Amino acid sequence: MTTPGPPPRLPDPGHSGPTVLRIVLGTQLRRMREANGVTREQAGDHIRASHAKISRLELGRVGFKERDIVDLLTLYGVTDDRERAEFMELVTQANAPGWWQHYGDMLPSWFEMYLRLEQAASVIRTFQVQFVPGLLQTEDYARSVIVAGHQGESVEDIDRRVQLRMTRQKLLTEPGSPRLWAVVDEAALRRPFGPPRVMRSQLDHLLHMVEMPNVSVQVLPFRFGGHAAAGGPFTILRFAEPDLPDIVYLEQLTSAVYLEKRSEVESYLAVMERVCVQAETPARSAEMVMRIRQDL
Repeated sequence: MTTPGPPPRLPDPGHSGPTVLRIVLGTQLRRMREANGVTREQAGDHIRASHAKISRLELGRVGFKERDIVDLLTLYGVTDDRERAEFMELVTQANAPGWWQHYGDMLPSWFEMYLRLEQAASVIRTFQVQFVPGLLQTEDYARSVIVAGHQGESVEDIDRRVQLRMTRQKLLTEPGSPRLWAVVDEAALRRPFGPPRVMRSQLDHLLHMVEMPNVSVQVLPFRFGGHAAAGGPFTILRFAEPDLPDIVYLEQLTSAVYLEKRSEVESYLAVMERVCVQAETPARSAEMVMRIRQDL
């Protein structure tokens, strides 16, 4: 059997984090499988699993069991001890738990995957209709939004959800932070969550955040009526690593959809570009936020 060579080493695994490693290793496993003419069904049978599990492994959607990876490397003809050891070393790093594991009891798997991708992204482009983007929310505003969506939960659980959202925001100020480019419908800025003081504080915070070099916010005014993104909110995640494709994230009430096909991603990128053209410029958007604040 032939293999496509040893697994790639990322230039800076510590910065890229376990999510990027997991996706890159999954891609490498797929290439090995295809190079050896092995089907997903055959690979699944070899590790006593389904072809769906092989697909999830190759997409980096699940953690790696060392026994499964050892068996797959053997199936794909990787017999060199050094190559196997290098791959398994990266597998160990890819399985490292994220900071969000402390909230695992309240995190559905579909949202945990988004947190992993968000942490690994180099650019986050989002269109929001109902809320200020989560990465730009104040604690009080976030609490009001979370209470509205999780009525009946205990105060302790609400507090933990708020803390999770606040912890997420640290990625915007850490070394190697991603660029956040948000387009926000005017409705999201005028829809009250909490009393006026909460909304005023939220708008003040938004004005403060857009002063950061890696944060851009555009407001889509009511006066434009219909717009290109009438289908609803979405987020596009882009990664610095060439092996990782852009991913579109569509959150639903009890699940989420992740789009990776080039044709689907390009459709959303085109919509995002049109919305950015329709929306106010960042400078005019800041002026608009100030006017909305004055109305409160």
